[in-house]
Amino acid sequence: MSETLAICGGSPVRNEPFPCWPVWGEEEERSLLSVLQSGVWGKMQGTEVARFEKNFAEAHGARHGFGVCNGTIALKIALLAAGIEAGDEVIVPPYTFVATASAVVEANARPVFVDIDLETSCIDPDAIQRAITDRTRAIIVVHLGGLPCEMDRIMEIAKRHNLIVIEDACHAPGAQYRGRPVGSLGHFGCFSFQSCKNVSAGEGGIVITDDDRLAGACWSTHNCGRVPEGKWYEHHQIGGNYRLSEFQGALLNAQWDRYQEQLQRREKNGLYLDRYLAEIPGIQPQRRTVDCTRHAYHLYSFRIDSAVLGFNRETFIDALQAEGVPCSAGYPIPLYREPLFANEAFGPFLGARSNGSSSSYLESNCPCCETLSTRQGVWLEHRLLLAEQSDIDDIVTAITKVVEQGKKSLANETTTDFS
Repeated sequence: MSETLAICGGSPVRNEPFPCWPVWGEEEERSLLSVLQSGVWGKMQGTEVARFEKNFAEAHGARHGFGVCNGTIALKIALLAAGIEAGDEVIVPPYTFVATASAVVEANARPVFVDIDLETSCIDPDAIQRAITDRTRAIIVVHLGGLPCEMDRIMEIAKRHNLIVIEDACHAPGAQYRGRPVGSLGHFGCFSFQSCKNVSAGEGGIVITDDDRLAGACWSTHNCGRVPEGKWYEHHQIGGNYRLSEFQGALLNAQWDRYQEQLQRREKNGLYLDRYLAEIPGIQPQRRTVDCTRHAYHLYSFRIDSAVLGFNRETFIDALQAEGVPCSAGYPIPLYREPLFANEAFGPFLGARSNGSSSSYLESNCPCCETLSTRQGVWLEHRLLLAEQSDIDDIVTAITKVVEQGKKSLANETTTDFS
């Protein structure tokens, strides 16, 4: 291995690509062709979505599952089924994809951003407690990267204040908290099957629940406001056609058959990376809590300490990519500073506006999120964790090389403002 960094003209650690995503084969081809030839392409008449809903919900400890068009809609359906109304407050973390909070806006409620734990990247239960007001109705937690949140503490807080808990588990199919699958720890679990997700159909999502009453509301909301005993053109509440198609159901059934092996491989490789990266000065893997009995590893995330490395995150990422390891900075700014929230560009959803009665979104105080978003967070995609151990060794070697050689070659190439 060349000691000179690739970004400085040396040879990279890797020239070979990591595994591609998605993974597919004859099973997916047969499943799709079967649906095509059946002429039954819609969920209401078919069997593929129903089979996936049943298997996925059961695997996550819930009796009910509703396949929908994406994870954002899954969150919105959960909020509507929970009875969220105009002006209600829903506590959310700011270190997440925009949909976690925009779904609240589309339910005509106000997202309240609270800070994360810097070491886990997950929502801080103490921050949740401090943010509760007489208008708080729900909490959305995000199992960031596939790591379960501190659900026992969160559920205790929710019970004390009579709040609904929605698990945004879009990163976390198959993850477990104290031996229990995520998605059924709160009142709702919401998952995504978008292109980059661990289980993928290009697009799609599911909302699961173990509560019969909430399940009825979800069914109606995702099916144009109908009720099971009603007529086709009989609509009892606000809803839409948010249903998954049979083509997506067929893909998901084939993908789900692959998932346990992939889940085990990601976990093995993620733990392997934890062991070796934790030994590198200036590198801190996402802290896996003792309550996490299975990490889904949609992301392998870690933090860098620029004061130790002598160069900033942007330089670190550029150097690591030059060594042949794809990586990114993750969510680069907290959601409350996104133009959507900074400008309150909510269209007709007036319930989300401050209107002088609440502080603006830019006044949110989330220093841990700011640190992770703007200076310290680094992500590796889950497809890298499907590689062989020798490939994972290359990741360790590349990061070690960037850290060790960067002190000599990169310190003068970047700002020294590490505050």
